[in-house]
Amino acid sequence: MSNIELIIEERAADIGNFMVGRLLPFRQKRSVGPFVFIDHMGPAKLKDYQNLDVAPHPHIGLSTLTYLFEGAIMHRDSIGTVVEIKEGAVNWMTAGKGVVHSERTPEYLRTTDKMLHGLQIWVALPKALEQIDPNFSHVEAEALPTWEDETAHYKLIAGKAFGLESPVPVYSPLYFIEIKMKKDGKVAIGNDLYGESALYILEGAIKDDGHTYGPRQILIAKDTTLCEFEAQQGTTLYIFGGEPFPEERHIFWNFVSSSRETIEQAKDDWEHQRFPKVPHETEFIPLPPKITLRNDKH
Repeated sequence: MSNIELIIEERAADIGNFMVGRLLPFRQKRSVGPFVFIDHMGPAKLKDYQNLDVAPHPHIGLSTLTYLFEGAIMHRDSIGTVVEIKEGAVNWMTAGKGVVHSERTPEYLRTTDKMLHGLQIWVALPKALEQIDPNFSHVEAEALPTWEDETAHYKLIAGKAFGLESPVPVYSPLYFIEIKMKKDGKVAIGNDLYGESALYILEGAIKDDGHTYGPRQILIAKDTTLCEFEAQQGTTLYIFGGEPFPEERHIFWNFVSSSRETIEQAKDDWEHQRFPKVPHETEFIPLPPKITLRNDKH
């Protein structure tokens, strides 16, 4: 019997001057463990006159995880962080009670052709930590735990699994794992996972109970402990999940919280520009028109 409960297809979404593939949230599955939002960026071939320019915008109640397969992004935030993220490294920004940041093509790439490809992820904070002071952590690629067996190469990008721990400073039990298949073979990792779990296929294909699944799909597991599948050589996939929170999370735009009142206050604060500013940046993305909170039933 298949261990797949739900299949989520990537959906196109516009984030300004850049199209992405939206994976979470989904109508029938708002979160997987503490993971509440995942965008697949690219792969995009940008001409010498095309650049990523996401103007300053706010967040509350979450940590953002940026992981690039190709390209580079310059991150600036209201804490004062200025850092370039490149392939294989991790940017982990914790918004807490409120942070503002921008994401742009670095200056040295703005007049050349370039590629951009990666994942943008939001991880909700535990209720008791939703109002902590914002902070930022950058972890270089070589600092992430890696290992391999006969069939695959593994990397623990964030969290704890397989008796290992990533240096990315997470706030709840979770895991984000990269698997690259060296040859056709079976992957059986259920004993090392916990909570809720999902599998994202970036490229290649996997087989489960006689069915074949291809790129740009998230497969939600019924039972994490039964996570076992076959994958083709050259397949790259990501396993993510962890312990879900007891309280539901509300999402409006870039705001995540267990409290509707906190989100309403954040909306008012951004509309009246009470959030901290990103140094040397004057642009900002305005609050979007009134929309229904993403986990509302009606």
